[in-house]
Amino acid sequence: MKKFLVLAFLIPSIAFAQAKVDTIEVFSEAMNKTLKAAVTTPSTYDETTGLPTLYLLHGGSGAFSDWHQKVTEPGIVNRMAEEYNLIIVTPGVGPSSYYYDSPLMDSVQYETYLTAELIPHIDKTYRTLNRKESRAITGLSMGGHGAIVLSAKHPELFIAATSMSGVMNIDTRLWKVPEDFSQLRQSQQKEMLGDNLVYDAPFSTYTAVGLVDKMRKNGIALYMDCGVEDFLLETNRQMHQLLLENGTPHDYTERPGGHTWGYWTDALPFHLLFVDKHLKR
Repeated sequence: MKKFLVLAFLIPSIAFAQAKVDTIEVFSEAMNKTLKAAVTTPSTYDETTGLPTLYLLHGGSGAFSDWHQKVTEPGIVNRMAEEYNLIIVTPGVGPSSYYYDSPLMDSVQYETYLTAELIPHIDKTYRTLNRKESRAITGLSMGGHGAIVLSAKHPELFIAATSMSGVMNIDTRLWKVPEDFSQLRQSQQKEMLGDNLVYDAPFSTYTAVGLVDKMRKNGIALYMDCGVEDFLLETNRQMHQLLLENGTPHDYTERPGGHTWGYWTDALPFHLLFVDKHLKR
C-alpha cells in the first residue's frame, strides 16, 4: 500500500504570484523505499477542476529540490507554473540511475517508479487532467535522458518530451570528460545493466539513441537543446542525426553555453513554450 506525506518545502521567499510548493514522500513498492518529490501548483489551483502536469527531472547526482534551489533565477519553477497555469512535479531518483529499470538491481527501478507509481499517485492526490494529452516531461542531463527514454517507452503517458543538455547516449566514450570520470560512469552502468550494457550499434534500449524507432512511431512532440560548450554535445548531435535519418519530426537547438545551471535556467522557459503548444486543457 502506497503511503505519502506532504511536508513544507523550504525555498527562499518568492515575491511573484502565489504558486505553492509541497514536498511529498511516496513509497515505492517496486524498490521498497520512500522517495521525495516537489509539487508546484499555481495560484489558480483551488479554482480549477484539473490542470495539465509537467514532470521536470533532475540530473546525475542531483535531488528533487535542485530545480528550486540551484537555478540562477530563484523561483523560476514557480513562475513557470503561474505563467502556464500547470502543475510542475520534480521527482527525486538515484544519483546515477538514468531513469531506467535495472535488470540486476532491485534498488534501481526508476522507470517503474515514475510511470507506474509516481504519476498515478500525483493524479490521485492532485487535481490533474489525467490523460496523455495533458501531461509532458522534460529534464536536464541525466533527466533529459529520462524524459526522452520514458516518453519513447510509454507514449500512452505523454504528449510531449524535451531535453536540456541530455545524455542522449550513455556511451561515455562520446562524452568530453576526464578518463577517470568516464570509467566511473561505465563501471556504474555495468553494475546496473550487466550484459545489457551495449555501446555499439545497434544501440541498446537502455539508452535514448536506441529508441529512435519508437520515437518515429509514437508521434510524441520532441524538442532537444544543448550548449555548444557542453561535454554531451556529441551525443545530442548523434540523436539529432538519427532522428533526421529515420524521419522523426523534432525540434533541435544548439546555443552558446555549457553544462551549467545558468544554461538550464535560461533554457527552461523555451521548453515550457514548446510544451505549452501541445498540452490540452
